[in-house]
Amino acid sequence: MRFLKADEEDYSMQLTPLIDVVFLLLIFFMVSTAFVDFTKQLDIELPEAKAGAVSTETKVFTIEVNSLGEVFIDGKSVTMKEIPEEIAVRRGEKRSVIIRADKKVHYGLAVEIMGICKDSGVNDIGLAIL
Repeated sequence: MRFLKADEEDYSMQLTPLIDVVFLLLIFFMVSTAFVDFTKQLDIELPEAKAGAVSTETKVFTIEVNSLGEVFIDGKSVTMKEIPEEIAVRRGEKRSVIIRADKKVHYGLAVEIMGICKDSGVNDIGLAIL
């Protein structure tokens, strides 16, 4: 085995730190390419259909429940059985409901109203919070 003398210096390159840096760079590039969206590489203009235009008008109405459990649709007092009828009156392909319930109302009542809306064919149901 060859030992270094006191006046000799080691000028050889250390490979372990170099390999560590190369692997870190490899991991960085592998992770960063995962965030690139390759599906939108081309700038394409899609054609538009002129005939048979679909109505995209969304009809939004509000269902409010106060702390006593009384239900109001757009300010009109209704019972739980009248909710499907009131939803049917508001025709249109896209209907949206926002449910605003008092924090004292039981969670089950809000879920029941959501189920009624879903059964009545409402496309979008949301809960309003403060």
